[in-house]
Amino acid sequence: MYAEAAAARLLRVPPSTLRRWLAVTDGRQRRSDPSGSRAGPPGRRILDWAEFVEAAYLREHRQAHRVSMSGLPIFLALLRDQFGVPHPIADRRVFTDGRAVVWEVQAAASLHPRWWLVVTTGDRLTLTPQAAAFHRRVGWAGDSAASYRPDPSPDSPVRIRPDVRFGRPAIGGVSTESIAEHQAAGTDPETIAEMYALTPADVAWALAYESGTRPGR
Repeated sequence: MYAEAAAARLLRVPPSTLRRWLAVTDGRQRRSDPSGSRAGPPGRRILDWAEFVEAAYLREHRQAHRVSMSGLPIFLALLRDQFGVPHPIADRRVFTDGRAVVWEVQAAASLHPRWWLVVTTGDRLTLTPQAAAFHRRVGWAGDSAASYRPDPSPDSPVRIRPDVRFGRPAIGGVSTESIAEHQAAGTDPETIAEMYALTPADVAWALAYESGTRPGR
């Protein structure tokens, strides 16, 4: 579970932006709870793991295509009904054997083409480049999202897992934040690697992630 502020920090978006996205995509919850709050004081949101993964997809898509989210609430509501899960973007079937359903739902929701997950290629249904990239960033356990790679680089070993370091980005069970704190305190990367039984490359990726750069920059 993530507090809204913590989720926004991990997604690297302002809390107000995340709150606005959730207001659009989580219409069913908000109709039953006008305050927009599932727990805690009014105005405060708690995100579960699947909702966090779905929000990560929205972040990636909004960065690539700043288009209207019109149609998205209907699209997600229809997907919920079809797949029987509250957050379908965190369900592997949407990206694999459920593509025919997604194709039909996109049309039914009048979804903007840049939000599509599936397109036709010849006589086949294939994922859009954005959907395929997101599918690769998620680690799947059966049909459920088990991990998420927050770094867009496929080479990055940084992962977010709900059962590791309280859902914070980590490498080999060590949070990237802890690694960065050691460096800030003056510990050299080689020593940090030895401390945590990591490779120097792991430490470099952790530090790069925390600084928003790439190893070697």
